[in-house]
Amino acid sequence: MYKRILVAVDGSATSRRAFEAALELAKAMGSTLQPFYVVENTPMYFDAPGYDPSILRNQMIAQGNELAEEMNKLMSERGVSGEMLTGEASSLDDVPTLVLDAAKTSGADLIVMGTHGRRGFQRLILGSVAERCVRQSTLPVLLIPSAASAVDIPE
Repeated sequence: MYKRILVAVDGSATSRRAFEAALELAKAMGSTLQPFYVVENTPMYFDAPGYDPSILRNQMIAQGNELAEEMNKLMSERGVSGEMLTGEASSLDDVPTLVLDAAKTSGADLIVMGTHGRRGFQRLILGSVAERCVRQSTLPVLLIPSAASAVDIPE
């Protein structure tokens, strides 16, 4: 049914659960799996006196490289083809836009994402990448809630 699956990952336990679900789905369906990691450039920190934004950016790139190595290894061990892609958010391209663009560019026919399940004020302030992707996507989006598994996945 699904030949190419894109899964958004950020290193959190929630996104690891989404990756595991996408990996199992890809294995069962013989699909290609495309993990997608976004380096977020948060402009609000750039103007702080004495702050060097390259430090945070470099840490996020390093985290992405570690995730790519880990996820590519897991995919290979389970016989699932694909490779991690990365993007970099900017003032013009935010995370939901990059996820949807990556899905389109990679030819995905399903997007898998974790959701933290925030409600009320937290959701209002923090927003929801998953919610925006669901609202704007022309593809099916499978959401994996943070409490989806009783298995503790290390961050």
